[in-house]
Amino acid sequence: MRSLAEELVSIARSELPGLEAAIGFLDGDDAEYASLARVLKEAAALRVERYELAVAAGREVAEPEGPAAVVVPLLVGPDAALMDRIRQAVADSGAPAELTDVLGPHPLLAEALHVRLSEAGLARADRARLFTVATAADGIVLATVGGDEAVQAAGITGMLLAARLAVPVIAAALDQEGAVAAVAEQLRGAGSAQLALAPYVVGPEVAPGLLDDAAKVADCPVAEPLGAYPAVGKLVLSQYMALLGISPQQPGAPVR
Repeated sequence: MRSLAEELVSIARSELPGLEAAIGFLDGDDAEYASLARVLKEAAALRVERYELAVAAGREVAEPEGPAAVVVPLLVGPDAALMDRIRQAVADSGAPAELTDVLGPHPLLAEALHVRLSEAGLARADRARLFTVATAADGIVLATVGGDEAVQAAGITGMLLAARLAVPVIAAALDQEGAVAAVAEQLRGAGSAQLALAPYVVGPEVAPGLLDDAAKVADCPVAEPLGAYPAVGKLVLSQYMALLGISPQQPGAPVR
């Protein structure tokens, strides 16, 4: 889990050199997995310390304004339960921090899903090329978590993925009993004979074994979660920059 987050941070830093980023977790609080609340407290304390050192050194500096930290949830879609926990952690920290929206829906996530499916041999890497993949799916179950709201949001990215693959794509909630099976049946009823499960999740937000269980229920192969696909790291940075009003043309702007 930590290595995945570190890879995404590395991608964001490559896009915005000088970016200061830390990883906070909702569960646990130890040397390896620092809690989000602790990370935010430390970020706020560091900002005050830097200000006081600058004043002590005789430099004319303005008092810190705006958030001491920006929290970007590693979620591709809405998840009320997890977002409530993140908001509570921000509040518990007492730090002046702001929370961005989730990463999707977004065309880059449709690209990432396409790549994960092609890596698993379940889709052609490029629809324009004149070759076929024997195992390519003719119907996609787009599996997400977060309930009805998440399924609706996933459906937007699903439409973008359907346009890329030229096959039907229907979103289903992994955390709703019978939802994946119902979507699989709907796709088969509409004529799809070779299905694939495309996880519309970063990865850590899904309970271990849930994707494999869903694939068994749908009776189809499953691609890998989005994970540390470069587009995910770019979307993390995009959310951060949008909240602070930093444009891509301002790489030298202050970062926190």
